[in-house]
Parts: sequence; structure tokens; C-alpha cells
Amino acid sequence: MNKKPTIALDAMGGDHGPGVIIPAALDSLSNHPNLNLILVGREDVLNRYLADSPSTLRKRIQVHYASEQVEMDDSPAKALRAKKDSSMRVAINLVKEGKADAGVSAGNTGALMAMAKYVLKMIHGIDRPAIITAIPSIRGHTYVLDLGANVDCTAEHLFQFAVMGYEQVRAIEDIENPKVGLLNIGAEVTKGNEQVKRAAKLLADSHLNFVGYVEGNDLCTGKVDIIVADGFVGNVALKASEGVAKMISHSIKQAFDRNLLTRLAGLLTLPVLQSFKRHIDPRRYNGASFLGLRGIVIKSHGNADRLAFANAIKMAVLEIEKGVPMRIEKRVAGIFAERKTA
Repeated sequence: MNKKPTIALDAMGGDHGPGVIIPAALDSLSNHPNLNLILVGREDVLNRYLADSPSTLRKRIQVHYASEQVEMDDSPAKALRAKKDSSMRVAINLVKEGKADAGVSAGNTGALMAMAKYVLKMIHGIDRPAIITAIPSIRGHTYVLDLGANVDCTAEHLFQFAVMGYEQVRAIEDIENPKVGLLNIGAEVTKGNEQVKRAAKLLADSHLNFVGYVEGNDLCTGKVDIIVADGFVGNVALKASEGVAKMISHSIKQAFDRNLLTRLAGLLTLPVLQSFKRHIDPRRYNGASFLGLRGIVIKSHGNADRLAFANAIKMAVLEIEKGVPMRIEKRVAGIFAERKTA
């Protein structure tokens, strides 16, 4: 890392607020020696949580006052209009002002998206931001977008999502030419609605490594590196995969708790079970990026615990290191140039 990154945290956001965010922040400072953090919220509350923090870590933390807090049930419009001094808005403002390199929040997703889009603005050539995150797969993990920011999408929107996801994965995973798949109800070219078919044509004519349609059962096979869908389908797919992971974990635990013999068998297979649990643990994949903005914003799950929120901060560090928004902007500018000469 050439520079010391600074990340602004919405320290009042999410279901657990500073009780989780501050311990996660301290863990992140321990794991990233060059990292600096700005905790945004009520100073009296945050300083109370920081009272026993090690001085070596405390000196890399700045507390920035914000008088308001966005509630989880606030409408995006209300939060945007009426809560201009909320910890969420102030954290995004710090990114806009260049005082922070990224913002992270576990707060209201709709409000965070509305504020981030209003304050940071969109990269030229990108119509809408998209939410992307990784989910576990047989070969490691697969990135999926959009995950709920855009319910109704055109073919052009889906194409733009693919471009942004492609650059994100190239940067974060160091994959030179990641495989892109378009989520559909079948692999045949005749399947799907008109938007998906038109998006497939745009992708096939691009320089992206588009491998064609993928189906729901390909979400976790590792067949592709990036799966593109509209926000409605993508969000349902994500929640379904999370539900399946919980069901599998619950079923395995029940099977080994049946009697003494199954408990003994569980002890013998404990290392394997622990490895499996780590692989599908959603906390390890926490930290969804808002792609398409002129700045880095990471959304943590609202009920994230200490480990999960620390992983959201880790994603912000990676995006700063790799310069993800600049890479997307450069790729989009190249596509515009190609279309003008076509």
C-alpha cells in the first residue's frame, strides 16, 4: 500500500451500532498497520466505547461529530432530505471532501444508496449504481450483481453492471480476464425476457469474457467469476443462497446431535466440519460495494457482528488499494470510445 488509507465509518448505523462497530474498527487497525479510521457519530457515545482501547490504535482514530442517526425504517427520501447531519451522511461527505478514501455503513441500505448517489455522483457513462458482493462457491467464491439497488433494468443497465463487475473482480481478485455470466431461466439462447436477450447481445459484442447464460444452480458452482442480474432477481438469488447455507449448517448440527454415537462421529469429523462452516459463513463475505459512484462506499449487513463488520472494512481497504472507481471509469471511457468508432 503506497499511501495510508483513511476510512470513514458510520459508527451509529446498523442493528448494533458502536457496540459492534468500534471493536471491529480496533480489529481492523490491528490487521492493517497503515489504516486510519474516522468514526462518525455522537462523540460522547463513541468516546465511551473507546475508553479502554490501546493507545497505539487510538492514535489512528479520529472521532467526527454527527448529531443525527438514520434509523433502519427511515425512508430514503426522508433520510436524504431531513437528516443532513446524520452519521451516515457525514461519513459520505468526508469521502466527497477527500478527507476519507472510503465510507462504510451497516445502516439503512436505501438511505445509504440515495445519499451516496446524491453526494458522490455517478461515473460518466454509468446510469445507475449496482450492489455487488461475493458468495461462496465450489471453486472459492463468485461475485453477483445487482443485489437490490435496481429492481427494473434495461439491457444497457445490465451491460453496465457487467462492465463494473468485470473491473471489480479484475482488481480485487487479480484475475486478468474474469468470466461473466448472465443469470437466466435457461442456458439456451431462446430463453429469457427481451431485456436479458438484448443484454446478452451487448455482452457478446463487447471485449468482456462473456460465457453466456447461467442458471440459478450455477450460483455456487464457480462456473463463472461474475453473475449479472437485475436487482430483484439478484437479491432473491442472494437471500436464497444464504438460506440454503443456514439450512445445511442446521441439518448437519441436528444429524450429529441425535445420540452419543453421532456426537462421537461429529468429534472425529470436527476439523472438516469447521472448515466447511468457515467456507459458507456469510460473515466472511460481508461488505457489498456500491459500484458506479465517484467514490468508494461499502454496505455492511445491518446485523453484522464484529467479524462481519471487520470484513466490510477489509473490502474498503482493498478497493482503495486497487483504485476500483478509477478502473471502472477508465473501462467505461474506453467503451464509449469504441462505440463512437463502431
